[in-house]
Amino acid sequence: MWNLIQLAFFRFAAGGWIPARWFEPNLPPENDRAARNGHLTLEVVSHCWNYSHFLVYQLSSVVLFPPQKLDVTMTVFYSPDDVKTKALLDFFGQQSVPGVTWNWQPVPKQQLFRRSIGRNRAALATKADWVWFTDCDLMFRDDCLDVLAEVLQGRKEALLFPAVERTTDLLAENNPMLQVGSTEPQVLDIDTTSFTSRQISKATGPLQIAHGDVCRAVGYCQNIGLYQQPVESFAKCHEDRAFRWLLRSQGEPISIPGVFRIRHVAKGRYSGNDTRSKFRTWLRVWQSQRRDRKQGSGSAND
Repeated sequence: MWNLIQLAFFRFAAGGWIPARWFEPNLPPENDRAARNGHLTLEVVSHCWNYSHFLVYQLSSVVLFPPQKLDVTMTVFYSPDDVKTKALLDFFGQQSVPGVTWNWQPVPKQQLFRRSIGRNRAALATKADWVWFTDCDLMFRDDCLDVLAEVLQGRKEALLFPAVERTTDLLAENNPMLQVGSTEPQVLDIDTTSFTSRQISKATGPLQIAHGDVCRAVGYCQNIGLYQQPVESFAKCHEDRAFRWLLRSQGEPISIPGVFRIRHVAKGRYSGNDTRSKFRTWLRVWQSQRRDRKQGSGSAND
């Protein structure tokens, strides 16, 4: 019950009704953040539980479209209990990609189930100029990282996000794209003809690009104990909204190409009885259709 009360409180607070400085007084002012130029460093922070058939596309995108204008550390939090993800990471750990450092972070699944725990750990420890907090169903294709390197030159904002991402419709688990991703570990390209563009209005969970100085100073919701508690099943990611609140920013949009994301009906990270699963699926489809109507969509070639 106490956790539910806290969850309701912080969802209310993150709406801007409570001053963020009460919970994060150490946000560096913009003048104290470095405006870095030249060959930058980026840390991508992802996590995976039962989603190796999505993660394979993310890791493959970095292999197939390696960055030239910045160095990337690919950090993935995972649980050794997820044997498919571990096997996939073992495979990609053997791939040598100039400018890319693989950084696998095994954690107990109870820590993995609260996504902000790994994000906070990575944020506080990062040595990168910028940190991209994302999900394992996002890909960095078609000059994404090199154009990002150009866009980031000299910037000091706390939080940025891609103005456009390209997504699939909600895919069922038997979709050929997901079935191929479920096979043995390999570098996989993807057919992007079915992806459509979506306008983004704020730095949502997979699209949060934070200044490195900010990350080192404030972590990721580090002072909100609820969001740093391990849990026994995957927690919904309300802390994404809290992170924006604590940074006093919904994010600034930037124009970069090649941001692709696979949307999917089934939630492999959740477990439960059939009735709950069917309800979650229905709710997920309804929410997605509602967002699509609100945001609008167009061709991936727009």
